[in-house]
Amino acid sequence: MIDLRSDTVTKPSPEMRRLMAAAKVGDDVYREDPTTGRLEEYAAYLTGKEAALLISSGTFGNLLAAMVLARRGTEVLMHEAAHTMIYEQSGISAIVGAKPVTIAGLRGILTAEAVEKKINKAVPYYNEETSLIIIENSHNFCGGTVWSKTELESLAAVANKYNLPIHLDGARIFNAAVAGGLSVKEISSYAGTITFCLSKGLGAPIGSVLCGDKTFIDKALRWRKMLGGGMRQTGVLAAAGLYALENNVERLAEDHNHAQLLAKAFNESDWAQAECEPETNIIFAVTKGPAGEMVAKLKDKGILCFAMGPKRIRMVTHLDVSGSDIAKACEAIKTVS
Repeated sequence: MIDLRSDTVTKPSPEMRRLMAAAKVGDDVYREDPTTGRLEEYAAYLTGKEAALLISSGTFGNLLAAMVLARRGTEVLMHEAAHTMIYEQSGISAIVGAKPVTIAGLRGILTAEAVEKKINKAVPYYNEETSLIIIENSHNFCGGTVWSKTELESLAAVANKYNLPIHLDGARIFNAAVAGGLSVKEISSYAGTITFCLSKGLGAPIGSVLCGDKTFIDKALRWRKMLGGGMRQTGVLAAAGLYALENNVERLAEDHNHAQLLAKAFNESDWAQAECEPETNIIFAVTKGPAGEMVAKLKDKGILCFAMGPKRIRMVTHLDVSGSDIAKACEAIKTVS
């Protein structure tokens, strides 16, 4: 089966497994794991932040950021199709005690004008204050879209005007950097904090990293412990993350090219059209008939993907899908009926 359901399905390579087995380890709750320390230092360097913290998932990183930056009884602004809104079990409201407030925006981008209109200054006093802005780059459910430098600058200017922190859900920030031409450090400079995943396009089996200034990370460390996120000999995971960051970033352009081929195949079919031209490794297609039926037919041809609505299909390219796999998938898309 050619698995295009998500870039989370990748398996660690033999070399990654070798490094995991050979990793020097210690107790990370005591902050004594040397390999984890190396990963956190490298992540802080790549994002231009003072410090970093290895965590289990991107969802956990976004939650920790909200725990530190948002206050109970305040509002957190985000895009209406943000991962933090749709697929994180309402953690911001259920655990943080803040209210998510959504904003519409093309391609998943929050414009400075739209955000400024939504910022609540708690005047009169019985309205909730806005405490945090969350953005997503690349944006998953809008098709792997990427923020431009101008868009980031404009939003940061509004946030600074109202003294509001920005947290960047950068689960696929390396895809965004490769596609958009900005470095991870430059993208991250427009947000005070960032979470990025090791377990998606970078190919590690587990883990994300939360980055910010030292005071923020010290507070996040306490919340991580309280929420049961403290882990022990994490060096085996950190070794995979280091390998991924050092070896699997530049090749992301190949995944992006593969996504464009899949979009072209959809456009040449008689049953679906690509929703937009892919910017990174995520493709959405709009179907004429029920998406679930077409997903089943593609599975019969050896292609796994997801129906993301009554007439919407998602495919995601990744390092475990080769050029020949993509050619087979394209042929299946064009011939299925």
